[in-house]
Amino acid sequence: MAALVLEAGRLLLVEEDVRGELVINQPAGHLEPEESLVDAMVRECREETGWTVEPTGLVGVYQWIDPETRRQYLRVAFAARPLEHDAGAPLDAGILRPLWLTPEELRACRGRHRSPLVMRAAQDFLDGCSFPLSATHWLA
Repeated sequence: MAALVLEAGRLLLVEEDVRGELVINQPAGHLEPEESLVDAMVRECREETGWTVEPTGLVGVYQWIDPETRRQYLRVAFAARPLEHDAGAPLDAGILRPLWLTPEELRACRGRHRSPLVMRAAQDFLDGCSFPLSATHWLA
């Protein structure tokens, strides 16, 4: 799950250390047991940035295969609005810091993106792609 958050013309991102390489990514992560997709996005955003967010829509579902490792990735990207920030919150292991970048700054550092999923989801979000949260269903 990935969070796409825009505030004052800047996108919320993270700088993270992935196997010794500093990369840029959206706040994103995996599902925990008995957790909905939306709840996972909210939790991951808080754990990686200290920001509490409110989900506003589903941006898209993205699939990518890393050409080097052949590992497959599935990203479910949600739009969210920022509510409050806890600057003292500990961040997940590997996360160096949250970043607020303009779309131009994000495009300019494309070589540092964790994967092509970062720019594709961000561009769809910036282009206004949004489906209602009711497009996701959790049959718990």
